[in-house]
Amino acid sequence: MNTKTLDPAKVAPVLKAASGWWLTTLGRIERTTVADPAIRVLQRGIRSLPLGEVRDLLKGRPLGHPLHPVLVQVPIGCWLSAAVLDVVPGERRGATTLTAVGLAGVAPAAFAGWADWADQPPEQARVGLAHAASNAVAVGCYAVSLAARLGGRPVKGRMWGWAGLAAVAVTGALGGHIAHRQNPSPGAVSGPSAGPGSAPARPTAAGTPRRPGTGSPSTPPCPAT
Repeated sequence: MNTKTLDPAKVAPVLKAASGWWLTTLGRIERTTVADPAIRVLQRGIRSLPLGEVRDLLKGRPLGHPLHPVLVQVPIGCWLSAAVLDVVPGERRGATTLTAVGLAGVAPAAFAGWADWADQPPEQARVGLAHAASNAVAVGCYAVSLAARLGGRPVKGRMWGWAGLAAVAVTGALGGHIAHRQNPSPGAVSGPSAGPGSAPARPTAAGTPRRPGTGSPSTPPCPAT
């Protein structure tokens, strides 16, 4: 029986081209100023909300690191698990339950993400807005998926669920760009999710990155998707 293996010499150029296209696209988003007026209005509006100590909680200050990357694990984990169960015979109910739980976890993650995004500088805020838009697409796909599943149309539910998972992959890549490529401080963190991201850390005299508005060093990045 003949078997074929992937030739690294052929795969590497494809991956390099895809990476170049992705980074070029991100660079264009970073430099695009079309949405800046709306971004400034949104950021001012979020910062002006009378949240009190809730704002510190949403930004993760009691934890010493952003809360957003922690909260996004709920929807992403549920939706990825639902996709797995969708290909396992007899697990339709479990996939439906996980889809619903993932949607329920969107709001807390989004609130934390927007609280972080309100303090981001322009380049990060622009990518963060794209991150939020792709999140909205993902949530819309999963909402349609859940409605189809509950309405007795499992095939349609699976299709929309997989489309939502593709959108989650895009938003995770955008969130990772905010956290690890745009952030100048090695200890700064930001995660993707249903919200746009986290604010960058700033270095102190001792060289330890600190989160803006806090007196404690930032921690290494949390695992995020």
